[in-house]
Amino acid sequence: MDNTIAKNDEFNLTIEDMSTDGAGIGRRNGFVWFVKDTVTGDVATVRATKVGKSYGFARLMKIITPSRLRVEERCPVAKQCGGCQLQMMDYRAQLRMKENRVKNDLIRIGGIPEEELNMKPILGMEEPWRYRNKAQFPIGRDRDGRIIAGFYAARSHRIVECRDCLLGVTENRKILDIIIGLMEEQGVEPYDEETHRGLVRHVLIRKGFSTGELMVCVVVNGEAFTAADGKDAGALLVKQLLLIPGMTSITLNINREKTNVILGKKIVNLYGEGFITDEIGGVKYRISPLSFYQVNPVQTEKLYGTALAYADLKKGTETVWDLYCGIGTISLFLAQKAGKVYGVEIVPEAIRDARENARLNGFENTEFFVGKAEEVLPEQYEKNAVFADVIVVDPPRKGLEQAVMDTMLAMAPRRIVYVSCNPSTLARDLKYLLAGGYRLKKVRCCDMFPHSGHVETVVQLSRGVIK
Repeated sequence: MDNTIAKNDEFNLTIEDMSTDGAGIGRRNGFVWFVKDTVTGDVATVRATKVGKSYGFARLMKIITPSRLRVEERCPVAKQCGGCQLQMMDYRAQLRMKENRVKNDLIRIGGIPEEELNMKPILGMEEPWRYRNKAQFPIGRDRDGRIIAGFYAARSHRIVECRDCLLGVTENRKILDIIIGLMEEQGVEPYDEETHRGLVRHVLIRKGFSTGELMVCVVVNGEAFTAADGKDAGALLVKQLLLIPGMTSITLNINREKTNVILGKKIVNLYGEGFITDEIGGVKYRISPLSFYQVNPVQTEKLYGTALAYADLKKGTETVWDLYCGIGTISLFLAQKAGKVYGVEIVPEAIRDARENARLNGFENTEFFVGKAEEVLPEQYEKNAVFADVIVVDPPRKGLEQAVMDTMLAMAPRRIVYVSCNPSTLARDLKYLLAGGYRLKKVRCCDMFPHSGHVETVVQLSRGVIK
């Protein structure tokens, strides 16, 4: 390895691969360089920004020869904003890249021979734009003192102005125009993180794609939406937002803490019942400002439909455990065909939503537990001798705790369905489960977040020999 490049040096580089966060990877004399905004196949002039012992980071200065995979970004702030990492890459190439990443991790980390992967084609989107049903816009001032809304630049809290994200719904801009216009008119100050002064911190917007219902939640560093003269301007806010068709819920979220966490725990209702509804795959969901709910409903139906298919519930009497169940999205899909579904989730508010969603849909064959999966499942297995025909897991990025996997192996369900948002921890966990007597039957990726580096994967495991 021979690196003669110092910080701020410029040099030419051929991009050979892509990292998991969407940066281009190039090699020069065996030294690895990561370059944001480049695509496999680009030949570019770059400037070194950070130099380590075996790898460095560089900034794109000029494209010398563009890759055949490169396309023009649709969004004018795509390079500055931290939301999209892959807008400059052809969408079909994005799908191939994500699928290859999962395959490579399963082979390299999971130790699974390529011929045993049985990977089905990735589930992509026909129209990979305007797919997000949720957006959280920080509110602040720019250098000229103008009130702005947008998104944080990558790895910073600098707001890149953008009222109309092309991944979000068109109503976002109309809502932000109204709120910022009212702030300017009434002298309502945006929040300043450094001084902990100002009122409006964020605007959270959600839309039910199947119902058209809109929710607006304004996060404030106070107890009300207060004008400069001290009067409550909440009624004015409601009056103007109700001009937008579909407006169903308007709330304030009280967050007076010095924190990077967006939402506080207290909700003040200004209009509506405090929630909107949506429907995915024939199942209705009630969504409040604090609810976790998948942001891409089109792909969620494909993802959870795949999970349901992989659960292979044929009799209608099967007992299913759904670990890390959230608001019961997968649980209720499963409840349509299972005899009994048990859901486990650590967040109490999510379990309240899950129970309410089960009631809303008339499911009486569900039961939900609040707690850590690694505590609830072993306890229920050891004390109450619960069993499972199928276990479905959808863990956070860190993957499964060993206590969960050990209990799953002891319970020995006929099938395990693993839904993953992190290919490397998925591969690690599969290696353990396969060593415990399971066999890999199917793998399928689903692109929940086009133009980002993220990918979801659904895996079907069966106990014993595959017939």
